[in-house]
Amino acid sequence: MTALVRLRLDIGYDGTDFAGWARQPGQRTVQGVIEDALGRLLRLDPPPMLTVAGRTDAGVHARGQVAHVVVPAAAYATINGTMPRRLAGLLPPDVRVWRVSVAPEGFDARFSALSRRYVYRVCDDPVGVDPLRRHDVLWWPRPLNLDRMNMAARLLVGEHDFAAYCRKREGATTIRELLRFEWTREAPRLAAATVKADAFCHSMVRALVGALLVVGDGRREVDWPAQVLAAGVRDSAVNVAPAHGLTLEEIEYPAEETLLAQRAQETRRVRTLAPQQDH
Repeated sequence: MTALVRLRLDIGYDGTDFAGWARQPGQRTVQGVIEDALGRLLRLDPPPMLTVAGRTDAGVHARGQVAHVVVPAAAYATINGTMPRRLAGLLPPDVRVWRVSVAPEGFDARFSALSRRYVYRVCDDPVGVDPLRRHDVLWWPRPLNLDRMNMAARLLVGEHDFAAYCRKREGATTIRELLRFEWTREAPRLAAATVKADAFCHSMVRALVGALLVVGDGRREVDWPAQVLAAGVRDSAVNVAPAHGLTLEEIEYPAEETLLAQRAQETRRVRTLAPQQDH
C-alpha cells in the first residue's frame, strides 16, 4: 500500500480569464491549471484531483479559496516546505497557491467548512469605474442608497429556502443559512456587499446582489427581495449580477481540529426547514 498525505492549499486567483473553478474539457479553469502544475511538480500522471471549498463561476475571483488534495507521502516529502515557491514558478500570474500544509485529521475542504464569505463590489459613480478596478468592480450608473439596501438585506438573513435566488440542481437542496448580508462604502463611490452563509447554491450571491441593486437605486421597494424569497420560485425580475464584481474572501473552519470530521458529517446531511409554528 502506498502511504498518502492530505494537503490543504490556500489559493487566490483573478477569475477574469478562467471558465470558472471546475475542470472542463477544452476550457481554461482554475482547477485544471493548479492540478496540472501539481502533477508536474510531484511527477504524478494523471495529476492529483483537488476538492475545493466553493466552486466559483466563470469570472469570479478569490482571495481566500481553500482546497485539499491527496498525494503520495513520498512525493510530498521530496519538496516539503518549498511547495508554494515551486508552484509559483509553474503557475500563471493570475493564480497563486499561498500556503500548503498537511491537513489535520478529518479535514475536508468542502464539507468541514463552517461558512463562506464573499464580497461584491459596485461603483455608482456616474462617470464610471476606476479603469484599474474594472475587472473586480461592477459599474452601476445609478446612485445607490445603502440604507435602503441594508434594510432589505436584513429581511433575508437567517435559514430559508433560497430557491427564488438559486439555479436549481437536481437532487440538491436550496435551504441555506444566510449569516450576514450588509452593504458598506469602501470609498465614496465604491459600495461593497458582504455576504456570508454556511454554504451557497448556484448563482445565489449574484442573484441576491442583483435584487438589492434595484432596491438601492429606488426602482423596487425595500420589502421586494423578501417577497421574492417567500414566493419560493425564480423571479424573472431578479437579474443575476455580473460575475466580475464578486470575490471569495474567506472560508471559515472549526477552530478545534477534533470538530472537523464532525462538521463534515453534519454538512453531508440533506437539510429541511423546520415547520412554522402558528401563533
